[in-house]
Amino acid sequence: MLKKNDVIEVEIVDLSHEGAGVAKAEGLVFFVENALPGELIRMRVLKVNKKIGFGKVEEFLRTSDQRNQNLDMAYLRTGIADLGHLSYPAQLDFKRKQVKDSLYKIAGIADAEVLPTLGMDEPLHYRNKAQVPVRRVKDQLETGFFRKHSHDLLPIEDFYIQDPVIDQVILFTRDLLRRFDIKPYDEKERTGLIRSLVVRRGHYSGEIMVILVTTRPKIFRIDQLVERLIEAFPAIKSIMQNINDQPGNAIFGKDWRMLYGQDYITDQMLGNDFQIAAPAFYQVNTEMAEKLYQTAIDFSGLTAEDMVLDAYSGIGTIGLSVAKQVKQVYGVEVIPEAVENSRKNAEINGITNASYVCAAAEKAIQDWLKEGIRPNVILVDPPRKGLTASFIKASSAMQPDKITYISCNPATMARDIKLYQEQGYTLKQVQPVDLFPQTHHVEAVSLLIRADSSAK
Repeated sequence: MLKKNDVIEVEIVDLSHEGAGVAKAEGLVFFVENALPGELIRMRVLKVNKKIGFGKVEEFLRTSDQRNQNLDMAYLRTGIADLGHLSYPAQLDFKRKQVKDSLYKIAGIADAEVLPTLGMDEPLHYRNKAQVPVRRVKDQLETGFFRKHSHDLLPIEDFYIQDPVIDQVILFTRDLLRRFDIKPYDEKERTGLIRSLVVRRGHYSGEIMVILVTTRPKIFRIDQLVERLIEAFPAIKSIMQNINDQPGNAIFGKDWRMLYGQDYITDQMLGNDFQIAAPAFYQVNTEMAEKLYQTAIDFSGLTAEDMVLDAYSGIGTIGLSVAKQVKQVYGVEVIPEAVENSRKNAEINGITNASYVCAAAEKAIQDWLKEGIRPNVILVDPPRKGLTASFIKASSAMQPDKITYISCNPATMARDIKLYQEQGYTLKQVQPVDLFPQTHHVEAVSLLIRADSSAK
């Protein structure tokens, strides 16, 4: 019987959905970080349960020809690039397999048309947003990333997948915080002032927003800090403060203050201008988000007579991207600032046939049904937990011809597709899209058509 600290020779036979190597030994399945299919390793046993175990690589006896040998291990240890050790073409294949496997195992769909994953030409430095914890390490304020499954901060200066200008802003702000002796947050003691830095930069506009997340309102010498920041980075259009005095992992609290400029930045997507408020959701990879949304638009086969429901509409990026091609767009979103942004974004782009409400999607659908509003195309882009069963019922009650589902989690997408099938919808095709190169995350667009619909 294997026990902790045993060292055995194993072959890696697969990758888990989170990108860990999978090995089998003595009736157990082991998950091993930084190990790829086809590799032969000496593995140290870290932990053993009844059926599964966790191991780490002690020595490579044979390496995969798909291994990226040049990766700084800090990116694997923190999960910043938890698939960065795999060659990029193999990452794209892995993501397509994830989608196919989820559809088969969860929804029982074996014959789905899952297209090859759409990837990036340059799959690095793509993130337009950084959320970086600030902690004390070896008696100095540091910015970086937590090691996986811990709250130990690993100081990092080059984040590898982030816009390099964002990295520069973080380092400059870190140095200012040190110089002004602003105390970093200590989770155990619940002391210190600065918890996190959040930086956004418009992919096309280059406009920058800096958010200081603090435990209390007063920041010592804040005027000087702001002055130095905007002097060094004239592209900064917004400096915000968020106050979060609660323990736990949530980055933002409820209290927002504007320290400089305006409370949003502007960027472009698919030819429209968008105002992005500090708490609003905006895809972190603009180049691939455009491909993702364009895929959803193409799948939907929209016409000038279509009425579209944009559920989980965020700041209106998808709905406003299709508005000029259709008769009417109805959007629903629960974050008030995002709804405000979407209405403003419609105005900025001269779009008059899109309306947005702030409500739970199920509630909005029920209200629209009472008013006799029945969109024939529904676009959904839910969070990782997917759709609720009540949303699926309510949206099916509208009897749309097509439902175009944008997903950031193949498992919940497969579960939801199964429920839509029970409501009389058929899955036509799926397109995986790589919004998060070097990580195990995958987005996908699925087209569902009502079985008795004339839509093709």
